[in-house]
Amino acid sequence: MVSFRKSLLAGITATGLVLAGCSSDGDGGGAGNAAANEGQDARGPITFAMGKNDIEKVQKIAERWNAEHPDEKVKIHELAGEADAQREALVQSLEASSGEFDVMALDVTWTAEFAANGYLVPLQDAMKVDTDGLLKPAVESATYNGTLYAVPQNTNGQLLFRNTELIPEAPKDWEGLRKSCEPLPEDKGCLTLQLSQYEGLSVNTLDAIHAWGGSLIDDQGKVTVDSPEAKAGLQALVDAYGDGTITKESTGATEEETMQAFTNEKSAYAVNWPYMFDAAGETPVAGKFEVTPLVGPNGVGASTLGGYNNGINAHSKHKATARDFIEYVISEQSQMGFAEESFPPVLASIYDDQKLIEKFPYLPALKESLENAKPRPVSPYYNAMSKAIQDNAYAAINGSKDVDKAIADMKAALEQASK
Repeated sequence: MVSFRKSLLAGITATGLVLAGCSSDGDGGGAGNAAANEGQDARGPITFAMGKNDIEKVQKIAERWNAEHPDEKVKIHELAGEADAQREALVQSLEASSGEFDVMALDVTWTAEFAANGYLVPLQDAMKVDTDGLLKPAVESATYNGTLYAVPQNTNGQLLFRNTELIPEAPKDWEGLRKSCEPLPEDKGCLTLQLSQYEGLSVNTLDAIHAWGGSLIDDQGKVTVDSPEAKAGLQALVDAYGDGTITKESTGATEEETMQAFTNEKSAYAVNWPYMFDAAGETPVAGKFEVTPLVGPNGVGASTLGGYNNGINAHSKHKATARDFIEYVISEQSQMGFAEESFPPVLASIYDDQKLIEKFPYLPALKESLENAKPRPVSPYYNAMSKAIQDNAYAAINGSKDVDKAIADMKAALEQASK
């Protein structure tokens, strides 16, 4: 559906792991933030800020909330559609210690940065929110230095799309995918994914590194991208591009070009986000494709995680209402509403609803993808880290660096980025 596509394009930076110990203020804006600790029992009207592409989904929740809470109404504030413009507007307001936005829908890559700068209320003690029923990787994306700073609102995970006329049986692992493409005619590519030099390249590089058992950093914040497992992941990506398993067009592909290649039957497989399932329903591949989780060397692969996390402004005047509202957003009724609009929910039980599965057949595969997904680096320096990944992965894929050199340069850049 278009809603998935808009969600994706508005802030599709989905990658994965946790950066421990990186903070600009020592405790990540936690207990030492006086503003965040003030007025935690205060109630009253609040303002919720979110990018315009998907805001109508939360607007419906706000309208229901307002009918039930006439003295604590939620006003929806529409931010720009572009992720960078959204972030800029929020940061300008927060830097001025303004409380104009009580709750903010944050792209998952921003949560650590906002927490480290003291912009967010730690969700502990009186502000604690129960997240036990939520998908664990989504909760990890909202956790910084061991403290929850936001509540996942919605999520997203990648899927492997397969043309069933070209490839009748789903591959069980990466080698199975590669071999399944050997009988394809010359005019059909095997696998298209996003290797153009932008965030999509970071996502797919991290998918490979994680699937092969590697990581960018460990739990202590040490850069570990030079491990044998991480090297093997990047090498697998490079080799697949070199032998034609990954199409040459992939180095110029974003999500849109990936969809065009698959729906026009130029590629037997594609890695993309769930929005493509509905979008492909009126194309030449309608009725002849299936989706599964990504595959790795030993079975299910590791998708990158997308979505929004709802954080409370440290300068909000009505923090108790803000806390209750973000909890309201993860209620079964609210999350079911997201699912009905093809906006992937974070409440795990929704993915087992049989009526929804009949309507959205990709849900079981998406749930498995999400359960095996990795949140992108929970780091205030994510933008610099992503650039380090992109620059060196692109060089390795295109053959201007060998994998050892690319990994060594990536490690140096990552270490510099986290200082």
